Amino acid sequence: MERFLFICLGGAIGTGLRYLTASLAVRWLGVDFPYGTLIVNVVGSFLIGLIQQVGATSLLIPETTRLFLTVGIMGGLTTYSSFSYETLRLAQIGAWGQAWINVLVTTAVCLGVCFLGIVVGRMIVES
Repeated sequence: MERFLFICLGGAIGTGLRYLTASLAVRWLGVDFPYGTLIVNVVGSFLIGLIQQVGATSLLIPETTRLFLTVGIMGGLTTYSSFSYETLRLAQIGAWGQAWINVLVTTAVCLGVCFLGIVVGRMIVES
């Protein structure tokens, strides 16, 4: 139960950080490009790789702390970080086919269902 609560706390922190980052990006860089999303995805992908590597190969990051940081904060900040890490783990173990399938299916399916959600939302609003 303790781990669960730490993960939830981390998720709240990550979500707050995502909101602050997006707000600052709009203020500083404008609305012409989703800079905030790009920033959290890039930062989150770097941090999850760093934290997972250190946590998996040493005793420097205790398991509960690793979960708080990766599943909690990075999960709240961006789920793209998990996608990046899991895809690279597949590549590192030589499962290149699975890694590419993950990239292609995740990208195509997520874009497809997002489009479907937009279409359904339009249908609801227009009816």
